[in-house]
Amino acid sequence: MPDDLTPVSVSSPAALPVEPAVSGHAALAQLRAYIADRAFKPGERLPPERVLAVDLGLNRADLRRALEVLVQENRLWRHVGKGTFLTDVDPAAAMPGPFEQLAQQVSPADVLRARAALEPAIAREAALHASAAAIAKLRLNVDRAQRAATWREYEALDNEFHRQIAESSGSTTLLALFDQLNTLRRTVTWGRMTRAGIKPPAQHSSFAEHARIVDEIAVRNPEAAQVAMRQHLRSVETRLLG
Repeated sequence: MPDDLTPVSVSSPAALPVEPAVSGHAALAQLRAYIADRAFKPGERLPPERVLAVDLGLNRADLRRALEVLVQENRLWRHVGKGTFLTDVDPAAAMPGPFEQLAQQVSPADVLRARAALEPAIAREAALHASAAAIAKLRLNVDRAQRAATWREYEALDNEFHRQIAESSGSTTLLALFDQLNTLRRTVTWGRMTRAGIKPPAQHSSFAEHARIVDEIAVRNPEAAQVAMRQHLRSVETRLLG
C-alpha cells in the first residue's frame, strides 16, 4: 500500500498517473493479497477493472493478465457486461507464489525498515544523476499531489513520486530493487484502516517532505537528499505505525 492508508473515495481515472508495468508474478501476488485482505465472499463481484488498477497500482494490461490467471485457476469467473466474481473454490488450495510466500513472513514494520535502508540511498543517487527533465517531472508530481481531490488520487501520485526518484537514479539495478520492494509493500496485508476526509489536508506533512527531497535533488546535494528521504520515511512510519 502507499505511504499512507488506503482511501475510500474513488477519483476519476483520467486524473491518475499511468502506473509502470510490473512482473507477472508481482501483479498476481498483489491481486491475490487484495482479494484476501478484503475478504470477498463466494459469488461477490470484484470492483471494476479501472478501480482495481488504481487500488493495486497496476496498469490495465498487467491487471488483466493477473485476472486471467485466477480465472484459469477457477478462483474467479467473468461475465461480459456484468463483471468479475469470486468462485467458491477454497483459496487455500491455490499454490502461493514467491511474493505471497514472502509477504506471509514479513510485517509492515519490516517493510518500512527495508524502505528506510534502500530509498535514502536511491535519493542520493538521484541527486547525482537526475536529468533536468526528471527533476521537472518530480516537481510536477509534487504540485499535482497537493491538488489531489481524493486520498486515492494522492496515493497513486505518492507511489509514482517514489518510483520517479528510483528512475532518476540512473541505475537499472536500483530501479529493479525498488520495484521488488514496492511490490512487497503492496502485497503485505496492512488491514482496513481508513482516514477521515476525502483528501489530504492542506498541512499534510508529505507535501513539504516531498518538496524538500526534490529541492535537494535539484541542487545536486546527495547527502541532503539522502537525509530528506530518511526523515520523510520516518514520518511515514510514525503515521502508519504510531
